[in-house]
Amino acid sequence: MKRSNITQAIVFLSLAGPGIVGNIIVFLRYLYMFALGTEKKPINLILTHLAFSNMIIICTTGVTDIATLFYFRNFLGDIGCKAMVYLARMARGLSICTTCLLSMVQALTISPGTTIWRKLKPQTSWQILTYVLLFWIGNVLITSNLLYYIKAGGGLNMSTPGTFIGHCYMLPSRNIIKWLFLSLMTLRDVTFQSLMGWSSGSMALHLYKHHKQVLYLHSSRLENNSPPEIRATWSVLILMSCFLFFYWVDFILSFYTGFTVTHDSILLNIKTFLELGYASVSPYVLISRDVHIPNVMHAH
Repeated sequence: MKRSNITQAIVFLSLAGPGIVGNIIVFLRYLYMFALGTEKKPINLILTHLAFSNMIIICTTGVTDIATLFYFRNFLGDIGCKAMVYLARMARGLSICTTCLLSMVQALTISPGTTIWRKLKPQTSWQILTYVLLFWIGNVLITSNLLYYIKAGGGLNMSTPGTFIGHCYMLPSRNIIKWLFLSLMTLRDVTFQSLMGWSSGSMALHLYKHHKQVLYLHSSRLENNSPPEIRATWSVLILMSCFLFFYWVDFILSFYTGFTVTHDSILLNIKTFLELGYASVSPYVLISRDVHIPNVMHAH
């Protein structure tokens, strides 16, 4: 096993292990609150779905990375490659949509009750389920081309044109198909990230006004005595910052490697870190800023 592969395996395991544990804790915590809690807040369902999407990303990326690192030829086969790459791309889209929904709901939650925007806030979990169902339908369709063009790398001739995706290959498609699905993915990302930007700016403005109102308090006292809505808003803003950082750095790196056709081991390690970064870090942002999680786990 090459030294570069060992480094990549260490990077993967250092993110995937804690990431899976953190997302399971968040998933069970908010699923418990949603199913058995006295107050079924819509935001609990959003966080449950976000943790579930993150687990899909980590698991599917992990399977393809392990197959690549340890040279398991035909480990997945055509069906396995299709399933892993398709689920990873779909879960990435679900993560974008769910993170945007979380940001929007939190922005509407802290907006003044007299504004028209407050009326758009989902009042029941059934409304959130409708959004989640639409996210699934949209992302299933947007990534459906992968089911046809993804093949197992071990069964292809090395002269076959295509894009290497871990253990699998993506065969070239007709230009009209390629640009259609690329346009749909771009439209999805631009739309949801624009909504994230608007909601994040709205929350930042609200926090600034709140800070001015309580400026006479000591900073530590302010942190400890902040209302739950303010603490939740800070958590969502940190999540937004993490998401945008990992997304755009990964986008720039993918753009660079795609045009230069480079396979430098350092860049591959950075790309692995970026692909798993948000999915692994986000649950710990929620855990560190939610004092109820340790109490619930201790009660169990």
